[in-house]
Amino acid sequence: MTPTTVLTIAGSDSGGGAGIQADLKVFAALGAYGTSVLTAVTAQNTRGVDAVLPLPPQAVRDQLDSVLGDFDVRAVKTGMLGTPAVAGAVAEAAEAGRLPRLVVDPVLVATSGHRLGVVEAVQRLLPYAEVATPNCAEAAALTGCPVTTVEEMVAAAEALAAGGPAHVVVTGGDVDAAGESVDVLVGGGRTTLLRGYRVDTRHTHGTGCSFSAAIAVRLAAGDPMPVAVTAAKEYVTRALSGARDWKLGAGPGPLDHFGWSA
Repeated sequence: MTPTTVLTIAGSDSGGGAGIQADLKVFAALGAYGTSVLTAVTAQNTRGVDAVLPLPPQAVRDQLDSVLGDFDVRAVKTGMLGTPAVAGAVAEAAEAGRLPRLVVDPVLVATSGHRLGVVEAVQRLLPYAEVATPNCAEAAALTGCPVTTVEEMVAAAEALAAGGPAHVVVTGGDVDAAGESVDVLVGGGRTTLLRGYRVDTRHTHGTGCSFSAAIAVRLAAGDPMPVAVTAAKEYVTRALSGARDWKLGAGPGPLDHFGWSA
């Protein structure tokens, strides 16, 4: 049986924990065939981002043409875009209807705190998104309002959904919610709180990339949004749990995408 093809448009993480590398691992773990369009090369590891080299917009267009001209891509996710010019190249493809079931992960700040994108770049893509998946810091940057509580997550998700995306998930891994991990899903006229247990681990590098990549796989398979988001949350929780006791790198380490520690 031919696997479903999913596309990631994102930056490279030389440490392998986030970006293109994480997305492709998620696609493989969930049974999809992964294709990729590189937007930037980064020098990074678990301790931080040391350098970023954005690719020219035409190089991004060329990669998009090559992949979309040959593969039956069923869903697309974006991660680090880096510059408004690169975002413009991706938005051109979205506006032309070439990026089905678009999942926009607005990568603005790495786990290490290094700024990887600009708000204007992400905003260019939001009107074409089937779902946007900001964390609290990214939601705050996009709305201009603080996002530090579940109530503020709800307000941010509803504000962002009013601005274009069909659905918005604000992820709450950084919010203290009495031992729970709470994400907020807004779309279709509904606001839903997705609750799960919080995994106590320093291995959180690439969590947002993995979550959005998992959503893209489930949307490509035909799942409705609430089902896709719930399945993605469960996948990331397992990946966090599996890597809980790993000793990879000196900083926030990567996730257990393949259940190696199960």
